[in-house]
Amino acid sequence: MVAFDLPAEYRTHLPTSAAHAALCPACLALEPADAAPPDPRFDRVSDAFPTHAEGAVPLAVAVGLLDSLALHRDDIEALLGAAERAGVDPLLVLDRLAAQGAVRPRFDLDRRRHQLQQLLD
Repeated sequence: MVAFDLPAEYRTHLPTSAAHAALCPACLALEPADAAPPDPRFDRVSDAFPTHAEGAVPLAVAVGLLDSLALHRDDIEALLGAAERAGVDPLLVLDRLAAQGAVRPRFDLDRRRHQLQQLLD
């Protein structure tokens, strides 16, 4: 798990108000965490994942919510917008996550990427 601090502005997008979260690099599940290191290693998720917290944190939370796009649509849109403002191309990151063989999310990543493309257009 890649644990990271969760700034207050992103806590509202999660069912719990935890101060830390963790993203599984294998299945892309998002969970509350008890603690987080000062410099989270987002590159453990993928080389394509941003390493700076300003872009990586909202993207990690959005990716963790992708298992239910219908329930989290507004949250995902807001989080991807924050990642884009930080200089991240979320759709490119999703393309690269889908292409690497080590990631096996509980949802169809290619399909979610296509749905997000439609949502963001």
